[in-house]
Amino acid sequence: MTRVSYIINDTDVSAINCVPTEVFTISRPHFEKQRKDKLRKILEAARLVFCRKGFLAVTMQDIIDECGISRGGIYIYFSSVDEVFLEVMKQRNKERFSSISKSVHDHEPFEIVLDRYMSKQKARLINFENSLFRAYCEYIFSKPRAAVHAFRDTQLSQLRSSVEAILKLGVSQGVLKNENISQLAIHFIATIDGLSILALGDALTEDIVNQQFVMLEKILKDGKINDSKTK
Repeated sequence: MTRVSYIINDTDVSAINCVPTEVFTISRPHFEKQRKDKLRKILEAARLVFCRKGFLAVTMQDIIDECGISRGGIYIYFSSVDEVFLEVMKQRNKERFSSISKSVHDHEPFEIVLDRYMSKQKARLINFENSLFRAYCEYIFSKPRAAVHAFRDTQLSQLRSSVEAILKLGVSQGVLKNENISQLAIHFIATIDGLSILALGDALTEDIVNQQFVMLEKILKDGKINDSKTK
């Protein structure tokens, strides 16, 4: 029996049944980069699987096949489909909020930030095969309410914070009135989630999406400072 030893910043990580006996030195930054790259590959592949199959029909083997990583390799990071899904959702929320936070921090024009957000939502609804919404619904309705309470509340809170950040950008730039921002954000979320439910039942058309988004834009237009001054 032989052993290969990997020295990672003075830490001996040994592997049994490897030939020949050698010692390799791997710097911690390089090791961490490899680890993060593999994790990102797993999550990107898993997201595609969840979009395509929802949550209930997904197995670890589906994710393994999609990302091309060995079974042992993926189980180093995750022990179940549930763990993978929760991490996919966490990363999705982080990416979405980070993008909006950057736009707000950079003081991008409100109209541009809003249009970008609305365009992404519209594209997701029209091309629903790229959405995680079905997987999200299957997850929360397949678990005991108490078990998913915190997860569900976190999802809503983060989504609401994202929409509010965009609307508050409009307020800070003197475009929107500082009135009922929280309620307006909830209305946006409820409208888009309602359209998502229609999409789940194949009852959503592009015309319906366009009509509802026109109504959302009208609500915003009614709340614009410039418009109110000209009335």
